[in-house]
Parts: sequence; C-alpha cells; structure tokens
Amino acid sequence: MKKIVVLISGGGSNLEAIAKACQIGNVPATIELVISNQPNVKGLDRAKKFHLMSKVIEHQKFNSRDKFDQALLNQILPIEPDLVVLAGFMRILSKDFTDALSGKLINIHPSLLPDFPGAHAHRDAIAARASKSGCTVHFVDSGMDSGPIIMQKEVEVLSSDDEDSLAEKVKKQEHILYPQVIDLFSAGEIESP
Repeated sequence: MKKIVVLISGGGSNLEAIAKACQIGNVPATIELVISNQPNVKGLDRAKKFHLMSKVIEHQKFNSRDKFDQALLNQILPIEPDLVVLAGFMRILSKDFTDALSGKLINIHPSLLPDFPGAHAHRDAIAARASKSGCTVHFVDSGMDSGPIIMQKEVEVLSSDDEDSLAEKVKKQEHILYPQVIDLFSAGEIESP
C-alpha cells in the first residue's frame, strides 16, 4: 500500500473522490494525512467523514513562503509518503519544497495545460472561446502549473456554458481522472520525471 498526503485549501471534492477510491480498493493506497492551509473549510469536514487525520497550517501565520513551506515539509517528510497530492491547494510552492518532494508531488488543474494555467482557468477558457477544456494531472515544479503532464481528460465547451457550468463538467472529470492517476502511480505505471 502506498502512502499519500493530500494538501487542500477549500471544498475537498477531489479529496473525497480519492478517499472513496482508496476505501473501496480502487486505489491501493492510504491517505496518511490531510493538510489545509485554511481553517474551517469543507475539505476538513470531508477528511473527518472518512476518518482521516488532518492538520491546519495557516499560511497567513508565516512571514514568508519559505517558512510556510518548511512547516509543511516538517509535517510531510516524517510520513515518508510515496505521493503528495495537491487537491485544490491554492499556493505556489517554493523550489526548496518541490525539490524535497521531486517526483512525488502531483496536482490537478482545471484546464488542458499548457492552456489556461493559473487560478481562473474556466473564465479564461470561456473568454478565449475555447471549444474544449478539461483537466490535467501533472507533476509539480516551482512554476505555476508548469510541471510535466501525466494525463488529461477533455470536455466540450458549449456556447451556452458559463464559468459555473464549465466548472461542474470539469470537476466530474477530475473526480474520475485523479484517482485513476494515483492508481497507476501506485502500480508503478507512471514514472517520475
């Protein structure tokens, strides 16, 4: 069984999809720890629902990104995780952090990277009148959504779509794709860059 740490900042719907997949045996892994950089988010309630250990490390309480990242590493490294999964974790991580977890750090982004990186992927896709969007799981480096792509899933963008409807379509695909990638990684079928 592979050991996973999940980092969240909000609702935790991808955390729930991964936890369910682990619970029913679709992913041969255990979530050892969930860390949120925000207190009182729904993702922490979801962690509790699945009886997962969780911690809050508020980034606002640190006077630098490096100090916050070091606090995260202090929680993560003793677990010796096989994979650290960013699931709606809304922080850009320092090079020291990404280097410390190189090849074990993955993220899911709500666009077909390299198109529409950053925090407003759905808005950007609609504004660009893209005919398709989707989600991308990628290894994390110190850039913004710039690490090597692992897998993608496409959705059609309709002329009637707005940010919310596109987000819902993409989220459904995220909940399928992320557990699938973690399963393949756990089986040794995805190689670290």
